[in-house]
Amino acid sequence: MNRATLVAEIFRKKSFLCVGLDPELRKIPEHLLGADDPILAFNKQIIDATRDLCVAYKPNLAFYEALGLSGWKTFADTVEYIGDEHLIIADAKRGDIGNTSKMYAEAFFSRFGCHAITVAPYMGADSVTPFLAYDGKWAIVLALTSNKGSDDFQRCTLGDTEEPLWEKVLHTSQTWGTPDNMMYVVGATHPESFARVRDIVPEHFLLVPGVGAQGGDLAAICQHGMNADCGLLVNSARNIIYASAGEDFAEKARLEALSLQTDMANILAAIARV
Repeated sequence: MNRATLVAEIFRKKSFLCVGLDPELRKIPEHLLGADDPILAFNKQIIDATRDLCVAYKPNLAFYEALGLSGWKTFADTVEYIGDEHLIIADAKRGDIGNTSKMYAEAFFSRFGCHAITVAPYMGADSVTPFLAYDGKWAIVLALTSNKGSDDFQRCTLGDTEEPLWEKVLHTSQTWGTPDNMMYVVGATHPESFARVRDIVPEHFLLVPGVGAQGGDLAAICQHGMNADCGLLVNSARNIIYASAGEDFAEKARLEALSLQTDMANILAAIARV
C-alpha cells in the first residue's frame, strides 16, 4: 500500500486507527479454545468487527512465534484474511547486517505479503535499506518508543552534537529513505516530544503505540504530531482486543474501536476546516 492510497483511506474512513493483533491463548475467550486454531478464530472476529473503523492492522510477531510452527501458520493466515485493503504491519522489530535484513525483507514482503515492518536501526544503514527496496512497502524505524526502558539509551545526549540519540536516528535515517517508504515509531507516552519530531521529520508518517492501556493521550499527540496528510497511525491493541473475555468480545472490541474512530473523525474534520 503506497502513501497516496493510505492517505486516501484515512480521509475516506475518517480514521487513522491501527489495531494491534497481539493474541495470547490465556487471554482469549474460553469458548474459542475448542477451535482448530483458536488464535485465528479470535483474530478473524476482531478483524470482522473493526474492518470499517481502522486503516491498518499490526500483528506482533512475538505472539505468533511463541506458538512455534503453528503460530507462523496462524500469522500467515491472519495476514491473508486481512487482505489488501488495510495496511498490514509486521511488528517484527528486525534489523541485522545487510544480507540478513535482505532475507527478512523477502520473508515479510514477498512471502507473507505484509506492507510494512518495524525495524531497529541500531546496526545502521545497511540493516535498514534492504527493506526500502520494495515498491509500495514501508520500513518503520524505531525512534522514540513508549516503554519505560526507552530512557536507557534513546534519550541519552550525544557528546558531539548534544542531541539525544533518538534525534540522531531521525536526522541520519532520512538519508536512507523517503516519506513514501519510511515511517517512524514514536510512542504516545512522550507527547511533549512530538513537536520536536515534526521539526525534524515534518512529512513522514508516525506509528504511535501507547494509546489506551499505556496511557497515551490522543488529543495531545494530534496537537503536535499531525501534518497535512494526517501523518499518524495510532495503534491500540489491548484496549480493543481484550475489551471483553466473554462471547461478546468482538462486539465490545468494536465499541472500543468505534470510540477511538469517532474521536479521530472529529480531529480530521477540524483539520479539513483549517
